[in-house]
Amino acid sequence: MLKKCLNKIVAISAFMVVSLFAFGQATAAEIKWKMATSWGGGPIMELGAKQFAKNVNFLSGGRIEIEVFTGGTLGSALKVSETVRNGIAQVGHTWMGYDWGKDKTTVVFGGFAGSMDSERMLHWLYENGGAEMQKEFRLEKFGIISMPCFIRTAEAFLHSRKKVESMDDLQGLKVRTAGAWLEISKDMGAAPVTMPGSEVYTSLDRGTIDATEWGTLYENKSAGFHKIAKYVVIPGVHQPVAPMELMFNKKAWDSLSASDQQLMEDAARLATFDSWTKVGHEDAKALEFYKSEGNEIIELAEDVQVSVKNEAVKWGKAQGETNDWFKKAYESQLAYETLWKDASRYRNVATAN
Repeated sequence: MLKKCLNKIVAISAFMVVSLFAFGQATAAEIKWKMATSWGGGPIMELGAKQFAKNVNFLSGGRIEIEVFTGGTLGSALKVSETVRNGIAQVGHTWMGYDWGKDKTTVVFGGFAGSMDSERMLHWLYENGGAEMQKEFRLEKFGIISMPCFIRTAEAFLHSRKKVESMDDLQGLKVRTAGAWLEISKDMGAAPVTMPGSEVYTSLDRGTIDATEWGTLYENKSAGFHKIAKYVVIPGVHQPVAPMELMFNKKAWDSLSASDQQLMEDAARLATFDSWTKVGHEDAKALEFYKSEGNEIIELAEDVQVSVKNEAVKWGKAQGETNDWFKKAYESQLAYETLWKDASRYRNVATAN
């Protein structure tokens, strides 16, 4: 359960309050680092990258200062891991799935159509060894230190200029996406492309693409896709969850004391749980917002949702046949999802709504 994680967050929050009195005015920064990101702005930047930097600065009493840069400033927005590994920035914030071309295991940790929902993913990460497995994978395969930082609930399936209600409507649809859905949606007949978030609005506006997926209903409000795409299609069967990734240059990480390394992990965990509650809270209000803006809400049929999940699981198992890391991580997630198979029976109580 989340009990231990929530207790830790309470402890961290209490420490922050005590620190306010203990430190008084922030001291001059002893460590000044740069953070490369994949983001031009929006909730991921604010609730993920920047919130982590604020948490670190506060928890360290001002000793550690991390300057956050927008995507593309310090290197390619889709290649943050390279920027960090090469030491151009000591810290990075991205979605791990952008590296799927180098190792498809990245989408297991970043989420794809075959993933669990966000609650189960959080439990897997923090209670079932998922975060430790993520760190081990990234260090072995990419030479960087990795941990979760920010998590979203299911995304909106599409903001589309064309009506999409069934898989037949996907045929030939030019859609912006990333990660495993690039391959899976292509197999289903779509015409997927990928691009940094900063280019999506313009491409949709010009008709270069017909539709896009990006974030949750709440996150997409600030992106403004609803202004140029009439149809909002839910739920995000392509991306039931999307944990974002915080990474550190190995040499920079090793230069930290053990207590400062723990401080970094605590700051990231706090940002992750805060983002989860904030995004969930705001998502609950988002459908009415889109309706008020004149958008048409389309809900994919249940059989379509189940079909996508089944195809994605089949795709995931196939990757594991030739990729030991993919097999290890995905089998762990599937087993954990099975453990939770009866959760709705003892966690969900019927209501009038």
